[in-house]
Amino acid sequence: MAISVKRIYEAAATSDGYRVLVDRVWPRGLKKEDAALDAWAKELAPSASLRKWFGHDPARWEAFRHRYATELDAQKAFWQPLVTRAERQRVTLLFGAKDEDHNQAVALKIYLDNWMRANRLG
Repeated sequence: MAISVKRIYEAAATSDGYRVLVDRVWPRGLKKEDAALDAWAKELAPSASLRKWFGHDPARWEAFRHRYATELDAQKAFWQPLVTRAERQRVTLLFGAKDEDHNQAVALKIYLDNWMRANRLG
């Protein structure tokens, strides 16, 4: 199957599969009962200091991805279940950021896709 990303403010769809929020803080203006979540994986979000440093500045995107990957390297126990699930069904990583191209869900997807490619097909 696959991993995809989606803003949490978009309507849930059955094609989303397993929906997991990967933000450390709850998205503004969204009621928990309206989120249609399967899980909220706060532990997979970037550290507070990394999130603040990044500030969704596209100029810091590549450095953010590398620093976040370093954090994720130490958190395999938290993201490995998503990889296992993604082998069976679609997993959608949800985020609240306005920037749909430069956020932790996109960075996490790239990280997980690269890991799966290297460890499943390599």
